[in-house]
Amino acid sequence: MRQPLMDIELTPVDAVIPGGGGIVANSGLALARLGSVTAAFCFVGRDDIYAEVLRRILEDGHVDTNYVFSHPIQATSTTAVLIGDDGEHTFAYHGGASRELRKETIMESLDIFAEARYALFGYYALMPNLEDDLPEVFAAIQETGCKVALDSAGGGGCIKPLDRILPYVDIYIPSRVEAQAQTGLDDPRQMIAEYRKYAPNSLLGVKLGADGLLLSPSSDEWITVESVTAPGPVVDTTGAGDSFYAGFLTGLCRGLSVRNAARIGAAAGACCVTQLGATAGIRSLEETCQLANVEMPGESND
Repeated sequence: MRQPLMDIELTPVDAVIPGGGGIVANSGLALARLGSVTAAFCFVGRDDIYAEVLRRILEDGHVDTNYVFSHPIQATSTTAVLIGDDGEHTFAYHGGASRELRKETIMESLDIFAEARYALFGYYALMPNLEDDLPEVFAAIQETGCKVALDSAGGGGCIKPLDRILPYVDIYIPSRVEAQAQTGLDDPRQMIAEYRKYAPNSLLGVKLGADGLLLSPSSDEWITVESVTAPGPVVDTTGAGDSFYAGFLTGLCRGLSVRNAARIGAAAGACCVTQLGATAGIRSLEETCQLANVEMPGESND
């Protein structure tokens, strides 16, 4: 039953800021700003306005859009992000074209993955036409020499179908909330141990918010990474997790240790939350390294 209009409260908000969103745009733009060569792989819709806005945002951010496909029927995925006074967010989401990504599209485009060192996928729960095929798809991508990083979304769901997917994932670092939902556990080490049952050789971890993160590159190795203080007031937490992945993968690609790459990721996330939107706060790699107190290989202050 529809709610009567007289019962709906009208809430004034600040100006609407159009922009790209989701892990493809958020992490892609952050990766590019951090100096990584980046390509987007996704569907946009048949609509002219949102599809072209997204393409332009990606291209202006130096993200390759040759693999941004137009779906002939569905509209571009859209999300309204509602931000409270505390910087926390609520999403109103329409899946649209992004939900139409299927195995065939990826299998026909494995050449782009063969050129990449990492492929970051998210969010698997929002890809209903691909979810069942992810083990096969990820295995094919890994055979090209490209490593697969996976991100979760929302509340995290449960351990299924993640248990079938994780054997073909090289990096998986969910948030504490997502990991709690997926494993039914509260202790980060126990959460990672549960994931390890399905991904014995993967780099696993749990993001712990203000408490930093816990990483496990192997079953007998544990790395605790402290959080990085945001370089300004927290305005909007949208995209912080996507920014972490961008910084982390940038660090790994440039030869940093897992610990230092995670510091870059934490610093990127800390920068992200200081501006409205998922990418406006991302800074250059040099500034991010300074915030993380990490020196890139080959660089010296002498």
